[in-house]
Amino acid sequence: MRPIEKKPAVFVIFGGTGDLNSRKITPALYNLFLEDWLPGKFSIIGTGRTVLTDDEYRTNMLEGINRFSRRGKALEEKWAGFSKNLFYQVSDVNDAASYASFTDKITELENEWGGKANVIVAPQLFPVIAANISKNGLCDDITKTRIVIEKPFGNDLESAKDLNKLLTGIFDEKQIYRIDHYLGKETVQNIMAFRFANSIFEPLWNRNYIDHVQISVTEQLGVGDRGGYYDSSGALRDMVQNHILQLLCIIAMEVPVNFSADEIRDRKVDVLHAMRKFAPNDIRKVAVRGQYSGGWIEGKEVHGYREEMHVAPDSNTETFAAVKFFIDNWRWAGVPFYVRTGKYMQRASSVISIQYKDVPNSIFPSESSESWQQNRLVISIQPEMSIRLQVQSKRPGLEMTLNPVDIVFDYKGTYEADSPEAYETLLLDAIIGDQTLFMRGDQVEAAWELVMPILNAWESKKSLSFPNYSAGTWGPEVAEALIAQDGYHWFSLPDNHKKPA
Repeated sequence: MRPIEKKPAVFVIFGGTGDLNSRKITPALYNLFLEDWLPGKFSIIGTGRTVLTDDEYRTNMLEGINRFSRRGKALEEKWAGFSKNLFYQVSDVNDAASYASFTDKITELENEWGGKANVIVAPQLFPVIAANISKNGLCDDITKTRIVIEKPFGNDLESAKDLNKLLTGIFDEKQIYRIDHYLGKETVQNIMAFRFANSIFEPLWNRNYIDHVQISVTEQLGVGDRGGYYDSSGALRDMVQNHILQLLCIIAMEVPVNFSADEIRDRKVDVLHAMRKFAPNDIRKVAVRGQYSGGWIEGKEVHGYREEMHVAPDSNTETFAAVKFFIDNWRWAGVPFYVRTGKYMQRASSVISIQYKDVPNSIFPSESSESWQQNRLVISIQPEMSIRLQVQSKRPGLEMTLNPVDIVFDYKGTYEADSPEAYETLLLDAIIGDQTLFMRGDQVEAAWELVMPILNAWESKKSLSFPNYSAGTWGPEVAEALIAQDGYHWFSLPDNHKKPA
């Protein structure tokens, strides 16, 4: 177990009656409680406009835990121990005066506990809430108070700068925890362990040996009831600017000198600063977009994007995006990084594929290697969690026949314990004050700066081809052309890939 300073802690969850809290935040805190990660003295205060008693709120949270906790339904004894620390306060986020009740409650708890507590505030409408928190002095103590903020961190570069200016005018950067749940996923965290704890890989982690890198984050779901939000966002904002660029930074970052939060985040920002900026005339060569039409998903007919609720009938919003990036530094010069993401794709998966260069000269006759393929390292984040190295091997028999085989590390096949949910990891880090897995303000702005030329180009020119891919496919043909022009194809794990024995 990693060391944790178990000082008393108070969690204030704005939007306590919302879906995110019932699905993710409170179940994560409950699981941390079950595994003895929470301090012995803690309190969780949910807030919202709905008038509820503490007991009514606890009942609502129990329903969420029973539905969404990876540990299954709550045991009566464990729930009793957890729920006695769960409270609810009615609050209007726009009314600064109502925030005084939180300060009073925290003071009451600290008097009861006989000492100061760490205070973790998790707002969803953070511009308004942050300002009102400041007026009531709720996060004045830099050493003991933290504010955990959900994405989106702005809608473009200017709004991101405005939000950072607002936040840093109220809080110290060390208090701000910008949460990106992708960074809390077990396999994502393991990339750094895989790279920097094994001497055999780092010497090969550069342009001399790597041919190209692909990052695919595909979803089998459409926009559902989020049409209103998504139509003002799109795939580039919703996925590429944050999740996918975060994955790219972890793959491409230089070796940090230590495992401190600022050192690791410095190396990630270095990657973003080294990435080649796009000129307006470059966009059509390096970025493509798509929008889904009706189709079939697992035998069920689904609507096209423009028929979804709260979506404009002539919407120009992309539900698919693919981009080719370059990193202009010594490690990666000339190595293309291809990324793609989309809604209503053939399969839900998050896969990083690192393809190595071919052998300089094959000594084997062509008939012995009909299924020849270059070595590839595949990091699967979902649906399975695995790392597989694809190599060539001789097939059993009297002839010299080669075929690709996988050397696989599979989480489920290796470890018996369940992996924690991403929110469990990230909330625990917020408790102990570890910002390693959280985005820093300059990192957010650098990511926005990189994608803004693409966003501006797409928003200024309506796509005449939308919709251009059917639900249940791998996206538009232009995405295949983007990578095919360089002699590659998009990689995806086959449905029937072999599991480790």
